Amino acid sequence: MKQNPVVFILVVAAIAYAFWQIPHLTRESQKIMRYESFSAFMADFEAKKVAEVTLYGKEKAQGRFRPGVMGDKESFVVTIPEDAELAHKLMELDPTAQVAVSSGLLADKIIGALLQVVPFIIIVFLFYSFLLKQMRMTGGQALSFGRSHARMAADNFAKVTFDDVAGMEEVKQELQEVVEFLRDPERFRALGAKIPRGVLLVGPPGCGKTLLARAVAGEAGVAFFYISGSDFVEMFVGVGASRVRDLFEQAKAHLPAIIFIDELDAVGRQRGAGLGGGHDEREQTLNALLVEMDGFDPNADVILLAATNRPDILDPALLRPGRFDRRVVVPNPDVKEREAILNIYFKNKPLADDVDVKVLARRTPGFSGADIENLVNEAALLAARRGRKIISMSEFDEAIERVIAGPERKSRVIRDAERQVLAYHEAGHALVGSMLPGFDQTYKVTILPRGMSLGYTISLPEDDRYLMSRSELLNRMTQALGGRAAEQLVFGDVTTGASNDLERVTELAREMVCEYGMSEALGPVTYGKKHGPIFLARDLTEERNYSEDVAQQIDTEVRRIIEECFARARAILSEHRDRLDALVEVLLEKETLDQEEVAAIIAGEPLPRAEQSAPTAPEPPRPPDSGAAEPRPRVVPRPLPEGGTP
Repeated sequence: MKQNPVVFILVVAAIAYAFWQIPHLTRESQKIMRYESFSAFMADFEAKKVAEVTLYGKEKAQGRFRPGVMGDKESFVVTIPEDAELAHKLMELDPTAQVAVSSGLLADKIIGALLQVVPFIIIVFLFYSFLLKQMRMTGGQALSFGRSHARMAADNFAKVTFDDVAGMEEVKQELQEVVEFLRDPERFRALGAKIPRGVLLVGPPGCGKTLLARAVAGEAGVAFFYISGSDFVEMFVGVGASRVRDLFEQAKAHLPAIIFIDELDAVGRQRGAGLGGGHDEREQTLNALLVEMDGFDPNADVILLAATNRPDILDPALLRPGRFDRRVVVPNPDVKEREAILNIYFKNKPLADDVDVKVLARRTPGFSGADIENLVNEAALLAARRGRKIISMSEFDEAIERVIAGPERKSRVIRDAERQVLAYHEAGHALVGSMLPGFDQTYKVTILPRGMSLGYTISLPEDDRYLMSRSELLNRMTQALGGRAAEQLVFGDVTTGASNDLERVTELAREMVCEYGMSEALGPVTYGKKHGPIFLARDLTEERNYSEDVAQQIDTEVRRIIEECFARARAILSEHRDRLDALVEVLLEKETLDQEEVAAIIAGEPLPRAEQSAPTAPEPPRPPDSGAAEPRPRVVPRPLPEGGTP
């Protein structure tokens, strides 16, 4: 690395010298007169136009003119006849001219040639050294622009099988057919069956699509090539298409074979979206991929496996039967699958006796496989940070909060007045959520800053949910407005702390009216159509397919729903004001309350831990003397789809 600046300076200097030398040589050659006959030279010599001349043996003479006598010509070259007395004759004709005789014509030629060639030799040497270094750094592919960067799973590849993939039985069954076809293709061909040419794995980030591809590679026992979609796209036009062709050529040489393309949306986006038209490099790459998958000369025993989390932006020609004719959805794991995933990551980790994998599976709804892996790793790091030799349930509880809300910010100093506002805000969320029928249980309430939030309330469902009813959505909005309602009820004023609550509630109310048809005033009609430029994303703009009058009705209905939910939350808090004050008193003292403590305070029972006396209601606090709580994002548990069929 230390030699890079020196090499760079030498290369730049050599190139600069070459650019200077070439015009210089051109200018010098234009100043030389080349006599076509010896008599013409003698005429100029007799006219005393020559200042000096050197005779090189019996072949050539060269010299310089006197200044200004020949215009822009400064020197000359002439072929001379064989005459031993030529030098004496010239001196007699013009005694003022300098006449010399040299026999080193060959040596002078060699020296002159070297002076002209050496700089170019240096340039070539430096360029070769630089190119050789780049080839070593890139594995010998510095000039192989059109070669595919796909790697083949070899023996040193960490083997993964379907046994290492927890849950997803239906997904593994779909992929198992691909594996069985590659192992015994004649069994399928005897029945006239054709295996899908391409299998597309679709799912949210971290759900295990790449892990499934690795499992297919471990199970199939055939040549497996893997590459990222971004490896095809380059700044040079035609390189991506060439790499696609080279990839399939490599696969044909190892039949039967599987090609896995991760992040297919990098190369498979819908055509016609960019500004380059049909000559766009990415579109040429996609065209080559389409032809190789199912063109005039289809590949029989090459199966293409791909993964993406943006199937909506893929080109329709890529998804038609004959190419990616099987689309396998890889969802986030349910509670049983999360339990199986936890058991896999629990291997080779010392766990305390209080660690209950079933409880952890229920507390992590909506977590992907990557989230669960991160959760277990965070718990192990916390245990090591605390100097423990085993991982207990407390570390897992802390890790869940770190994954959902971010790391705790203990150094953040909050004024007492703002701390009291935060306590009532979070207690309002917890109390309203506990009083709503069928709402998720309050998992934790805290006024300790964590991540981007000053405090948060986490509510987790008892089980996984895939549909949301209208009443459940209204309960969710009511609970989200509980914090703002508590601020208004107690202080007679509101703060900026509910900004994210209002944003989520407004979005949910608009979805109820415009997408889910849950408004009695507007009926079961979908208003608006989301779309956008494909090269930016799809869900960026909304096409209004309704009139201004309907738009006003939508705004009115959204406002009505939000105001009714806010009034409902305020009524619950007004009715149970004593319990709200009790929650706040304990929350200000302990700063964090878990599910059992919240339930005990709301029920008026003694706390399950050290505090055994029921809290008394504090005096109504005064509004903060200055400032307002910092705007903060509300923490939403990962589960809970916002409604609709998955």
